[in-house]
Amino acid sequence: MPATVIDGKSLAASLRATLKRTVDALAARGVRPGLAAILAGDDPASRVYVRNKARACAETGVHSEVHEFAQEVCENALLERIARLNADRAVHGILVQLPLPRQLDAGRLLAALAPAKDVDGFHAANLGLLLQGRPGVVPGTPAGVMRLLEHAGVPLAGRHAVIVGRSNIVGKPLALLLLQKDATVTICHSKTADLACVTRQADILVAAAGRPKLIGAAMVKAGACVIDVGVNRLADGKIAGDVDFNAVKEVAGWITPVPGGVGPMTVAMLIVNTVRAAELSIA
Repeated sequence: MPATVIDGKSLAASLRATLKRTVDALAARGVRPGLAAILAGDDPASRVYVRNKARACAETGVHSEVHEFAQEVCENALLERIARLNADRAVHGILVQLPLPRQLDAGRLLAALAPAKDVDGFHAANLGLLLQGRPGVVPGTPAGVMRLLEHAGVPLAGRHAVIVGRSNIVGKPLALLLLQKDATVTICHSKTADLACVTRQADILVAAAGRPKLIGAAMVKAGACVIDVGVNRLADGKIAGDVDFNAVKEVAGWITPVPGGVGPMTVAMLIVNTVRAAELSIA
């Protein structure tokens, strides 16, 4: 029997509707959540991501502003803008859109963010809290994956979760979140020996390697939950995930599509983090 498709698009829409009510309640108290995005360079995918985030802000009533910089921008210009946004009481969330032009140090720029306004959850302070099991701001993609698993009713306690990809943005923070739900977690990467042998042991398999159709049906345990985080543009312009969806859906128990799976939830969780930051600013 084909896998149950976990619809991230509809779940994200439901979440935005709930957020809209929260934003309206905050507005009645004189606070409108505000999100500022810093966009440097001319990366086409980054522009699409920022546009999607601005659209989600408009739908939920969150104030959104984009601070654009040329490809050749110097680091000090961005640091000065971040300092200004840190001090702006109307801005509750700041995100630095990655990737950045090569002359910029992403680590230095992310470190300059006020941790309470770091709605992407990439600041060392927020990642440290997550490691300690008392998360402050959780990165949007891992948080979105956890919401999808919860929504689908996928059991986690005592189950083996395998994550393919060890990035600070997805793989590592997601591993910590799964550990907090009592899963047994394995992280795989480019140096993992016999990747298929490891992935076939997974009750929950998360593909976040950035390689189109890396995960085929022979790499998946029957009935497993397969979460595809990958977004890859093919030579013909089409989008593909890290999972061969058509093949794997015949083996898995649950599966997320690309597009329409994790992506919408990433954006929705960014808005969640912005609204929470606004709530905390009142407190």
